[in-house]
Amino acid sequence: MTPESPVQQPHVLLVDDDLQLAELMSMRMTSRGYRVTVEGEGKSALRRLSQERVDAMVLDLRLEDMDGMDVLRAARQRAPELSVIMLTAHGSIETAVQAMQEGAYGFLTKPFHDHELMQKLTHALERSLLRREVAELRRRMGEEGEPLLLGISEAISRVREVIARIAPTDATVLLTGESGTGKELAARMLHVLSRRNAGRFVAVNCGALPPELLESELFGHVKGAFSGAVREREGLFGAANGGTLFLDEIGEASPSVQVKLLRVLQEQRLTRVGADVEESVDVRVVAATNRDLAEEVAAKRFRQDLYFRLHVVPIELPPLRERLEDIPLLAQLFLERTANRYGLRPPRLAPATVELMQRYGWPGNVRELIHEMEAAVLLAGADELQPRHVPRLGQALERPPAESAQLPGVPVGAEALPSLREARDAFERAYLAEAMRRSSGSVSAAARMAGRNRSDFYDLLKRHGLSAADFKETP
Repeated sequence: MTPESPVQQPHVLLVDDDLQLAELMSMRMTSRGYRVTVEGEGKSALRRLSQERVDAMVLDLRLEDMDGMDVLRAARQRAPELSVIMLTAHGSIETAVQAMQEGAYGFLTKPFHDHELMQKLTHALERSLLRREVAELRRRMGEEGEPLLLGISEAISRVREVIARIAPTDATVLLTGESGTGKELAARMLHVLSRRNAGRFVAVNCGALPPELLESELFGHVKGAFSGAVREREGLFGAANGGTLFLDEIGEASPSVQVKLLRVLQEQRLTRVGADVEESVDVRVVAATNRDLAEEVAAKRFRQDLYFRLHVVPIELPPLRERLEDIPLLAQLFLERTANRYGLRPPRLAPATVELMQRYGWPGNVRELIHEMEAAVLLAGADELQPRHVPRLGQALERPPAESAQLPGVPVGAEALPSLREARDAFERAYLAEAMRRSSGSVSAAARMAGRNRSDFYDLLKRHGLSAADFKETP
């Protein structure tokens, strides 16, 4: 569902030549709010599929005019995103396996309970909706890579609506939200939907580079400006001229960089490091941070005038725990993407696994979900992803409430709370230590787990006085 599309009743195409059973199933589905079309023949069902949008198909394997497997193949050719549930009174393991290999979403053997069909149909419709949304976003944005800000929740839909509204302007945008919520994806969406989409989208992490190097990277330098400057460099503002520059972790920028950024935003002019003359640039700036910049301004760590320049249009990306209805959709997509990469069959999410995932807090947000699903595909080795295939989530939920509520670095029963910055630093140190413990001292593995680059992760360890050697496993 795209931001502009109206909310529609899910349309189910029910194909069964047992008209009495079909009528009963149709009544059951209609009572759930679905629009149901019943066809008794395979050929008429395929004609219907060519004429109107169908969100899911329930298909009997044995039809009078066609074999249900042939209908499945033809339906998948017409609508690759369509989820099809197969029904048969002649079920066998071999038939089920063949149907799944041909692209069926699920398989039920008659007689079956109503709740089995309705549960499978609910998940099939969610999957069809997600696939259609991916296809539509890629069509509108020309994106063949990472899907952009997917989901059907009200929270993420509001974000997409704001992005669609402001993307055609040149307004400076500040993206806020927790780590892993998709701030860079939102920035790319702003660029792709803007009039600047023929220009380049250039991204830089302001916290990953030392201040002097970041200044040179952003604004460029002239030959001889400093030791090692053996040739001129235009900088990222120059590279993004006519396009969009994404400044991630803007709260980490040094005071000197902040001054020059303010000048560029005010005047659209910059001076390269070591140069005497200014140059004009035409760049839209999108910045992002997981810090509270208003708090940083109050603490004199961030310039107030720069904050106001960046804060023209603020957009907050919601955490995954506030998008519960999106979790099964995104999880299934990431399972399929990982399975395709490794040449495996993607497992389906068991209802118990969905329930577990929706109870878990997802501190790493969508990025953490991606990593969990990548690991789960390799662990499952089965058609269905069970809770045992995501053991870390269950273990986290089983911790005693007192342990989960305890703030790192705050003594139990302490009357005085630390400042938010002190608490954040304590949590960050505890998080880094846990990542290093889980990776047995491998900085590269811990950095991947945290969704940061290796050099950035090294800097964070150094800042908190942590050494990789302290976490190496000893024989």
